[in-house]
Amino acid sequence: MTSEDRKTARAERRRAARTANEKQRIEPYNDFSLVADADNLARAFAKSKRGVSWKESVQRYEANALRNIAQTRRKLLSGESVQSGFVEFDLKERGKTRHIRSVHISERVVQKCLCDKVLAPLLSRPLIHDNGASIAGKGVHFALRRLVAHLSRFYRSNGRSNEGHALLVDFSIFFDNIRHDALFAMQERYLTEPRLRALTRGFISAFGDDKSLGLGSQVSQICAIFYPNALDHCIKEKLRVKYYGRYMDDLCLIHADKAFLEKCLAEIKTVCARFDIVVNEKKTRIVRLSSGVPFLKGKYALLPSGKILRRPGKESAKRMRRKLKAFKKLADAGKMDCADVYASYQSWRGGYAQRFNAHFAVKRMDALYDGLFINTHPQ
Repeated sequence: MTSEDRKTARAERRRAARTANEKQRIEPYNDFSLVADADNLARAFAKSKRGVSWKESVQRYEANALRNIAQTRRKLLSGESVQSGFVEFDLKERGKTRHIRSVHISERVVQKCLCDKVLAPLLSRPLIHDNGASIAGKGVHFALRRLVAHLSRFYRSNGRSNEGHALLVDFSIFFDNIRHDALFAMQERYLTEPRLRALTRGFISAFGDDKSLGLGSQVSQICAIFYPNALDHCIKEKLRVKYYGRYMDDLCLIHADKAFLEKCLAEIKTVCARFDIVVNEKKTRIVRLSSGVPFLKGKYALLPSGKILRRPGKESAKRMRRKLKAFKKLADAGKMDCADVYASYQSWRGGYAQRFNAHFAVKRMDALYDGLFINTHPQ
């Protein structure tokens, strides 16, 4: 046996061992009984009703919870459809209109159970650590902490210099461009149980025959963070970008060389084209670290001293000022309680002061709040 033959045989043994280990790790979650279990469905309903228990549909479901859960379990075991259509409406947020297709509570319970017990453990396994959306233990604050950590580590590895750049990439209408065939092909490696695969595909196909995932579905959320996984690994493993993070459709790559980031952008567009992901040219740009990295409604500037200045986005304060003035009119008309105004303002104030270096901005907003409500509506 030649040295090349030994290398080939060794590579095949390692590949077989990796495949066997992966199969052993995913096998416990490829169990349909996890979704059809009555106790798991009951726990899923308890989680699904949080924050929406005031809704009439949720109260009707809860009034006959045991019967509804038993009926759902029977449908799952018999292979019947558990889908019940959508509640569709348009939501206008910050000047952007989004079409929401919300699932009914009976279907939401099954989706919650499917995601928590099967999809999240399976589809989060291949994700990179710095993919920060819709995963237990992660979220916006996790993504921002990782950005701050990346900036600090870049500063130390770059000779304690803040001379560097960040490539910011954004996707256009990301959910609407997700191809079902590509998504199903990616899931086949991890989702091997036929009934689980059929159930998941049914929830996804309900949003369209060929592409699109709807907002308002937990299955859509976990699938959306999983869909560009090949792009994440390309950036980390092929391009070797050490300081990289993604939050849903927002990407941030940090490097000292601007020309290298331009090459990275070309490669990112090539990979995105394979999956029909559209790069938003208006929001995609390269910025200097010293000028600030706009990411998730904030701006994070790396100073020459190594300190990271966390500045808030201008739009957040503008929206809060408009809100307070609108709340003032409602309070004067007796349509809004001052306690609700106070709770709303403190929610904004606490998050604003905690996340950003915004002492004077908070003081100015406090003065506006006091002038509108403390003097005219004393507590």
